[in-house]
Order: sequence, then C-alpha cells, then structure tokens
Amino acid sequence: MSDQPLTPAIDPAAVARLFDVRGLRVFVPGGYGAIGEAIAVAFAAHGATVAVAGPRREKAEALAARIGASGGTAHGFALDARDVGSIREATGEAVGTMGGIDVLVNCVGIQREQPLMEVTEAAFDEMLDTNLKSAMFLAQETARDQIARGAGGRQIHLLSVRSALGLRGRGYSAYCATKGGLAMLVKQHAMELAPHAITVNGVAPTFIMSDRIRPHLDRPAFRDFILERNPLGRIGDPLEVAGQVIALAAPAGSYITGQIVYIDGGVTASQ
Repeated sequence: MSDQPLTPAIDPAAVARLFDVRGLRVFVPGGYGAIGEAIAVAFAAHGATVAVAGPRREKAEALAARIGASGGTAHGFALDARDVGSIREATGEAVGTMGGIDVLVNCVGIQREQPLMEVTEAAFDEMLDTNLKSAMFLAQETARDQIARGAGGRQIHLLSVRSALGLRGRGYSAYCATKGGLAMLVKQHAMELAPHAITVNGVAPTFIMSDRIRPHLDRPAFRDFILERNPLGRIGDPLEVAGQVIALAAPAGSYITGQIVYIDGGVTASQ
C-alpha cells in the first residue's frame, strides 16, 4: 500500500473558484418571469453569458438589454415551450450565439388551478406539455450540444414543493402531477448523462415573492395559511432561489446530481 496520503491537499485556488461562474454560457428558458429573471441577472452579474428565452421575444430581448446596460452579456430569443420544433430552434439559437451551452436552467412552468372534478383535458394537456414535456426536450437538445463538445455540463430544472407534497383545499391535480413527474425526470436524466460528466438537478421553491402569487396574498385566510405552515414564517425572495442555482452550476456543485433541493423555509421538513 502506498504511503502517500489519501486526503487531498486543500488548494487555495480551487477554494477561490468554488462559486465562480465567470465565462459559463447559461441558457435560461422561461427566464423573464420573477425567478427566471433573478437567475438570469445573477448569473450575468457574476460573469456568465446568458441566453433568455420565452414566448414573447420582446420581453426576452428587453431583459437581455437591461442586463447589457448593467455591464453583463445576455441575449433574448423566442420560445414556445409547448412546441418541440420551437424548443429545437431556440436551443439552436442559444448554441449558435454563445458557442455552446454549459448550463441549462429550465424555468418554464405554468399553473392552471382546477378542482379535481372540474379538471379539463385541455388544461391538463397544456400543463403536461408546458411543465413536463418541454423539460424533456429542452434537456435533450441541450445534452446534444454538451455531449458533442465533450466538456461536461450542468442541467438544472425549476420544480416546486408540489413535486413532493399535495395541497389541501386547492385544485392542484395537474400541477402536482407534472412537477412530480419532473422530479423523476431529473433523476433519470442524471443517470443517463452521468457518463458524460453532465449533472442534472432540480430546485423546488415554495411560494416566492412575485406578481404571480399576488392573488394568494390578497386573500388573508390563504396568506395566513401559507405563513403559518412555513417554519421561517415568510415568503421567499427570488434571489434566494438564484443563489442555490448558481451553487449547483459552479464548481461547488460538481459532485451533486439527481437531487431536488427544496427552497421552502422548511415546509417539506415539517410535513
């Protein structure tokens, strides 16, 4: 047996790079919503190049322009996440413009609340296509580039605490089903892409401060319910999600794959 120590020396340069995302090329479909925008802005502020895509090209380009005005580098593209052809086109634009995709951060997602006995086929199919099918093909198209370049990569999907928990008194059948399916997609893709040094993880927030949750906060009884069941007793901030995404994309996250990180103030730990 070798007398050489097995414990590696701590390299100060490696320590300094733990959360360094400078130079990474980051594709953020769904990137101009509240959480997506925080993620795009945060990556750009830390030196990454960002490609934002969404159904309204002008909104993606406007966010890219704001990032550029702040000294970052960003691009905006159109994307209909329900259309596989559009996914391929937008991903191809991102690859062509940035020269490749090092990190996919999939922020695509919608909610159509309907009680169980009122769920329509059209609404269910819309959420299935938007929340789950799109993740499959965004991951596939990104993986084509990452595998071809042979340099590894990261794929990160935005989920929800509803990937693990139902919600009493609300019509969340389709939403919970698609987010739960996405959690398993993350695990399976992590297994299939591991041989290519590509990690796949999910981040799953609870309610995060945004205009999207305004209807919930405007109803005192439901607002109080949200806050009472949250051990930290508050609504999260989009930057608290962005920070975890950056950690997974940076060298600090290099040995994490197939995992779902719940950003929820302790909600899933207490249920």
